Amino acid sequence: MVALALGLLIGAEREFRGHPAGLRTMALISAGSCMFTGLGLIPDFGKTVDPTRIAAQIVTGVGFLGAGSILRQGELVRGLTTAASIWVAASLGMAVGFRYYGVAVFVTVVVVLVLLGLKPLEDRVFPLRRSRRRDDPKPEVPPE
Repeated sequence: MVALALGLLIGAEREFRGHPAGLRTMALISAGSCMFTGLGLIPDFGKTVDPTRIAAQIVTGVGFLGAGSILRQGELVRGLTTAASIWVAASLGMAVGFRYYGVAVFVTVVVVLVLLGLKPLEDRVFPLRRSRRRDDPKPEVPPE
């Protein structure tokens, strides 16, 4: 439930901004990675599964989910922040699965602050980038 709640917080920001990977996606990624991590810690038939192998598989699998959210439109690449958010949601679930609750909550707060707070700063400091996003995907080439 903790992993699900932390994923919901990140998903709420994505949903608020109108991105496709929102509440349900981030919550399910966090909860699922938590469950895989927790299951790797349960002794079965007198031995445990190496949790680092499960963690590596979670990172790999989530990488495919993130890659699916990245789109290229001409010169523009969209979805990188959503892909990174998916990756972080999985890591939060893994942290909760390993019982690092404090770390998971702290990172969630930092991630939400970054997602909410850096966007206005980014638009102010890099105004050309903002106008380029709104215009035609093919920037004009100045005459020589």
